[in-house]
Amino acid sequence: MDKSWMHSDRRSKAYEFGVEAFLNFAVENLLTTTHIRCPCVKCVNLKVFGVGIIRDHVYFNGIDQSYKNWTFHGEPWEATTNASRNVEDGHSRYSFVSEEIDMDDNDFGDFGDFGSDPYEFANVIGDGDQPVYLGCRKYTKLSALVKLYNLKAKHGMSDVCFTELLILQGDLLPEGNTIPTSMYEAKKTLCALGLSYEKMHACPNDCILYRKEYEDSTNCPTCGISRWKQGKDSILK
Repeated sequence: MDKSWMHSDRRSKAYEFGVEAFLNFAVENLLTTTHIRCPCVKCVNLKVFGVGIIRDHVYFNGIDQSYKNWTFHGEPWEATTNASRNVEDGHSRYSFVSEEIDMDDNDFGDFGDFGSDPYEFANVIGDGDQPVYLGCRKYTKLSALVKLYNLKAKHGMSDVCFTELLILQGDLLPEGNTIPTSMYEAKKTLCALGLSYEKMHACPNDCILYRKEYEDSTNCPTCGISRWKQGKDSILK
């Protein structure tokens, strides 16, 4: 199927005909007009709508141009080897992420073993190299997400707080930016990379983390402050 329209001007006839062809393709394959993943640049196949709303999103927001294999809309992968190659290259390309953050498997209970599926993995990370916004050279979508998630882990942000931070960040950046709009979207991307997140005790004065040789310590070896604090119920926590 011709997909060149995805790169056309949204005001052009080519784009208009392409959108209709895509929607017809999705309806024919999924046999529904009300429960279809939206491939616009903001929803990136993470949200489900009816045909009318998807049409509006694809016109107003633009279609995610990295979505080259319409697997969420009934298109089969061209070849298993292509998917496997994409996964191998993707894991290598994004190996820097594991050096920056750790996450606990329990943090991703809703997603299952997402990182082990080569098709899902290739789909999610396919746009990881996109700039955060047009013209940005310092951060890609993925590297920006890693930095933001580091802030969440470092400062103990709740999921609700982190989602609000993402929404604000997206509003502050130029229109069409690739910042996720929810904790769900952020987790889905990171989960595809097989990452996990582990919470650790830290000295209140930021001297050490209670890990490795300090894992069983009860006081900071640098400043001497206790690892524990007494709660209102007089129990050390």
